[in-house]
Amino acid sequence: MKYKDYYEILGVSRDADTAAIKSAYRKLARKYHPDVNKTKEAEEKFKDINEAYEVLSDKAKRQRYDSLGSNWQGGADYTPPPGFENFSFNFNQGGGQSFDFGGSGFSDFFSSLFGDMMGGSMGGDRSTSQNFGGFDFSQAAGRSTRQRRNAQPKTEDLDITKNLNVTAKEIFDGKPISVTFTEVEKCGFCNGNGFCSHCGGTGIVSTPRTVKVKLPKGVTEGKKVRLKGEGKSDAYGNKGDLYLVVHFKDSEYEFDGDNLVKEVEITPPEAVLGCSKEIDTLHGKLNIKIPAGVSSGQSLRLKQMGLPKSSGYGDLKAKIKIIIPKNLSKEIIDLYKKIQTLQ
Repeated sequence: MKYKDYYEILGVSRDADTAAIKSAYRKLARKYHPDVNKTKEAEEKFKDINEAYEVLSDKAKRQRYDSLGSNWQGGADYTPPPGFENFSFNFNQGGGQSFDFGGSGFSDFFSSLFGDMMGGSMGGDRSTSQNFGGFDFSQAAGRSTRQRRNAQPKTEDLDITKNLNVTAKEIFDGKPISVTFTEVEKCGFCNGNGFCSHCGGTGIVSTPRTVKVKLPKGVTEGKKVRLKGEGKSDAYGNKGDLYLVVHFKDSEYEFDGDNLVKEVEITPPEAVLGCSKEIDTLHGKLNIKIPAGVSSGQSLRLKQMGLPKSSGYGDLKAKIKIIIPKNLSKEIIDLYKKIQTLQ
């Protein structure tokens, strides 16, 4: 495991402030970014630059890294982080125990310093207790893992809240509804600094996502439906939740709790004399009898023809709307005139 001088990689002094570190990172990343420099050396250099910046730009990680001291060269004379001060590590030195830290996507040095040493991603049988001079490393690693997890709460709000517009038919059918939305997050190629082609210089990327949600019976306007673990995730493996706020949107029905309201159009003669009308409902076609003398705006209650609820269904209110047909003939207009004189 080779020691890496992150300050040297970025070309800054050990007392450099955050602004200087960020400025140095930007310059180097532009130079060695894979979109600009296609060489193998540049690719490795770019990884080192990102690794160095991730540590030095984070106050806690930088303090932990600085605790190594400047005298730790070539992987020997390791100064352990807090919690391991009384234990001596010897990395493949003659005459002593040897221990191999596995990589985890970053360099071996980064992994051992911030991940594997505390998390148990070690070579060999993980179920075997590693004992060095009477010290049970597996137990220490387990305790450290728990401490690390407890010390690493969510660093940001990982929950996502989106609006979900649903129709009466979707609620009635009760089938899973596909929800597509766009998740906006920090660009992983430039670490959100905004200079690569992947994010177009914005520092953020938009990723479309589709999830399925089954609405509970009796769902109401404004209710939040939670999809656990479908939110954003952070570097520590924490996952937020997705909250869908239900909104009723339907061109055919109005919503009144579990009840529905549907307009039924009739003509003036039908309103005066009464009639029968076939209407479409969520439960199928239905013939309704409209009584004589009905007024516009009056509602006829159709029991158990509404939305599903915890037990049974709500009602459907057939709301009468009297309309005047267009392009009336002269004969019909004359008849209306005659009616008007008789009133």
